[in-house]
Amino acid sequence: MRIILFLTLAIFRLSPCEVFPADQTPLHIAAFRTDVTPPLGSPLCNGNVKPVMEIVTPLTARGVVLLGAGDPIVLCAFDWVGIGNESYDQFRAALGDAVGTPADRVALQTLHQHDAPGSDFATERLLADNGLARQYSNPDFDMDIMERIANAARQSLPDARPVTHIGLGTGNVKMVASNRRILGPNGRVILQRQSSGGRKLAAREAPEGTIDPLVRMVAFWSGDKAITALTYYATHPQSYYGQGSVNWDFVGIARDLREQALPDVPHIHFDGAGGNVAAGKYNDGSKEKRPLLAQRLAAGMKTAWESQRKIPLSANDVEWSVKSVSLPIRSSLVDSQLLKTLTDTSAAIRSRLRAARDLTFIRRMNEGHRIPVSCLRLGTAHVLHMPGELFVEYQLAAQQMRPNDFVAMAAYGDYGPGYIGTKDAYGQGGYETGPVSRVAPQVEDVLMRVMETLLQR
Repeated sequence: MRIILFLTLAIFRLSPCEVFPADQTPLHIAAFRTDVTPPLGSPLCNGNVKPVMEIVTPLTARGVVLLGAGDPIVLCAFDWVGIGNESYDQFRAALGDAVGTPADRVALQTLHQHDAPGSDFATERLLADNGLARQYSNPDFDMDIMERIANAARQSLPDARPVTHIGLGTGNVKMVASNRRILGPNGRVILQRQSSGGRKLAAREAPEGTIDPLVRMVAFWSGDKAITALTYYATHPQSYYGQGSVNWDFVGIARDLREQALPDVPHIHFDGAGGNVAAGKYNDGSKEKRPLLAQRLAAGMKTAWESQRKIPLSANDVEWSVKSVSLPIRSSLVDSQLLKTLTDTSAAIRSRLRAARDLTFIRRMNEGHRIPVSCLRLGTAHVLHMPGELFVEYQLAAQQMRPNDFVAMAAYGDYGPGYIGTKDAYGQGGYETGPVSRVAPQVEDVLMRVMETLLQR
């Protein structure tokens, strides 16, 4: 592995105009991308909507490899609904093997579009054993994509370019995000504002609630040439979905608009902690709203680009930290009861699919599997990579842990836990802290501690 990496590094094309001080190790970056569009008939959104009927826009997986700061670091974002449990481990291992680095130096996130597939090899295997094969996912396709993205990462290495600076910027995104959980005077959820909640007058008139209005951007530069741009914004990405029309939704359109404006700069977008955030206040589910939401997000991305502050960066300024944690299981999830639902052929298929997903997660936690939480430091900038459908309060808390620094967050890593609320939220009711969350309220203590540890290194 080390020999292969050395030979790869040896063929980097270092421009003669790039001169690094003797005490600074040069950093390089390679960008990769591949098509991850599922074939017709494949399940979408974990079997919760119609399967693939048509392709509206192709789906992509995009990423970068950072080289020179110890073992390579991989950041990758998929236009999929989620990659969880065993699939999360195997996809990261494949990417790591491809570029010569351990799996724990690979951060893999999804954007969580609903007209997109998901992957969990362990859950699919459990379902297949109970007569529900390919109701949840398309495992052969998933394996093919795992090889394809690994090959794309490997083939990108000879084209890695030297990094001299990063650019850090933020942009205010107006009239896109709103909190999904509207609380009443008694402190409990009285209105659940989903992605297309704007159909209801009460959902439109309710305040935005707790969100993070900023899109954050990290751009990598080689001298006066931008190499790639990474953006981070917290919201569910749905405008409308569920009819089998595969597409990358408004976040993908916004990303594409920015690439059209900067055609030589690959854009990689990450969903932040948007578990309890969606476009519901500003979206009524009509087709006209999708391009409008995209334009608003793209405008924020443009502001982030134009406001960026360039900072010199060498490999000595880069640090990768990772801590793996066990997440507490919610008390209502009992192995024997879930197994009974899974094996009950008279039960609704959707209930059996959920039971299999629940079983997979709780068994992994009980067997000692751990979920990685990682932080990439780029000088005074920090990027956290988190699991599950995380509430935005975690993102806001991370920023307060380093109030004078740039802190971005990418959630939707290991999709196994489902929604991850705050301790208070589990007593407020609402969809996100119901059966779709597999973790107990104590999860807040675990994740806040690990974020603080990573950010204070």
